[in-house]
Amino acid sequence: MIAFSQLHAQNHKITELSNIFLYLVQNREMCDTATACDVFFEYTAKVREHIELVDREVCGQLLSYPDQSVKNTANRFLSGSTEIKRIFNQYLKEWCSEPQRRLQIRDHQHFLSETEQMFGLVLDRIQRETEHLYPLIRKLEERAQAA
Repeated sequence: MIAFSQLHAQNHKITELSNIFLYLVQNREMCDTATACDVFFEYTAKVREHIELVDREVCGQLLSYPDQSVKNTANRFLSGSTEIKRIFNQYLKEWCSEPQRRLQIRDHQHFLSETEQMFGLVLDRIQRETEHLYPLIRKLEERAQAA
């Protein structure tokens, strides 16, 4: 299994970038700065990297367990990942130009609202991982060591 320290470090970095970006973009003028864009695109890269890592390394291994409840948990997280990726990609298409690494904000209030919702969705996912997925993995690892 993957090291929890790596997962927690990723979660911490995503949370930190989220907080910084949300603080910066409260002011419309900050949305067009290179710094805000750098924070935003680092955030998007970290979110994608984290979701892929959890899907591949954690859920992928949980699917191989014989216990159906473990498989169900993995499937729920994978299903959630698919939905988050879909919403995230739609959000990115609406509000940024990834090739040009810039934000495209036509309506600041609408952008703020959608950004807060999107970032909240990601933070909720991180919380669910921390409260449900990681303890399950620890429990399975403890069982394997005891056997």
